[in-house]
Amino acid sequence: MATKRSLFGTDGIRGTANTAPMTVEIAQRLGQAAGLYFMRSQNRRHSVVLGKDTRLSGYMLECALVAGFLSAGMDVILVGPLPTPAIAMLTRSLRADLGVMVSASHNPFTDNGIKLFGPDGFKLSDEVEGEIEDLMSQDLSARLASPAQIGRASRLTDAAGRYIENAKASFPRGLRLDGLKIVIDCANGSAYRVAPTALWELGAEVIKIGCSPDGLNINDGVGSTHPETLCAAVREHGADFGIALDGDADRVLIADENGNLVDGDQIIGLIAAFWKQHDRLRGNTVVTTVMSNMGLEKALAENGLELQRTAVGDRYVVERMREIGANLGGEQSGHMVLSDYATTGDGLIAALQVLAVSVETKRPASEICRFFTPYPQLLKNVRYSGTSPMSSPDLAAAKAWADERLAGSGRLVLRASGTEPLIRVMAEAQDEALVHEVVDHVCDVIRAIAHA
Repeated sequence: MATKRSLFGTDGIRGTANTAPMTVEIAQRLGQAAGLYFMRSQNRRHSVVLGKDTRLSGYMLECALVAGFLSAGMDVILVGPLPTPAIAMLTRSLRADLGVMVSASHNPFTDNGIKLFGPDGFKLSDEVEGEIEDLMSQDLSARLASPAQIGRASRLTDAAGRYIENAKASFPRGLRLDGLKIVIDCANGSAYRVAPTALWELGAEVIKIGCSPDGLNINDGVGSTHPETLCAAVREHGADFGIALDGDADRVLIADENGNLVDGDQIIGLIAAFWKQHDRLRGNTVVTTVMSNMGLEKALAENGLELQRTAVGDRYVVERMREIGANLGGEQSGHMVLSDYATTGDGLIAALQVLAVSVETKRPASEICRFFTPYPQLLKNVRYSGTSPMSSPDLAAAKAWADERLAGSGRLVLRASGTEPLIRVMAEAQDEALVHEVVDHVCDVIRAIAHA
């Protein structure tokens, strides 16, 4: 039986670079354990696709992972800076045994992380991650490769081109982006080359921001975590659309031609309704998380569509989609999973679907991207030290009070961050004053618990 996961969080392993668990030693150990875990046959060579974003620490962790995989006897295919969904796609396309992305997504450059994909291009389950952690705690020296069986490392020079063509293939045949002026913000991250190129090759006039990475500026004032930069650029250039990706390009936010922001819930609703019209939405069902707005759920129901919710994290969205056979899911934060085209969140492919709706209907972004009227929603984060307040009886009492106040008109969601010592408090209801009252009270209780 696998040990309980302690390294892996909701999206791989993540932490401050050069500090546990983001150290050379742990990365090398992970490479050995994951390599051994996925070497299922003695009759052939095994391979792993290894990509990264643009963080300075990516070089360090990449080298450590390479050493670990090679010592386990697994060949390494290096692809350099590419979006997370590109690694998932290449893993399947190249028939590799494993895919690895070195990235901390939307976090600042000081952090880094490691995400693993199985040979099918999907993120690993909690159980498999637990088994790999179990291997990491064992003495692996007797299982490492003999001198003649040590792996080889090579670089795939056309990796970026393969992903660009894959993304373009998701855009409806016969449609073009000619005549559209699009601002693309790549967060100084992994999509800084491929996203602008794909848009340009489809015919758009492309204005690039956040496309000059220096190892230290990923997500720094740009990208989907700082959408105000995108919105200002759209207004400045008189663009038709703005697209903001995050550091590893697995999430996206949109700005309309007026520079107004469009979040993930609106994008999901737009794509769902459009796909239903074209008989492309499987099961007339969309999968989102507990954070998605109640307004989206109401609007989908009015269109004859069902919304199913999961825990926060695109991996859990994908798992539910696979369980029920859905082909569209996502998160309010901008993770969009379109399983007809990708096995994980892909910001560029999701943006291309929004652009396709605009081109086909000949309607501007401001019209198509307002699928529903959101319920007033408020999210606050409360930082703590020491033991998590989530198990406190005082917090349970505060939640019961909030649930009673919101009964029939809204809801409260409490969750612990998977990457930081934070409790996230979110409430929504049609009464905005009530939302603020509930969130502020629960936050005060958490602070009191943490202080005590």
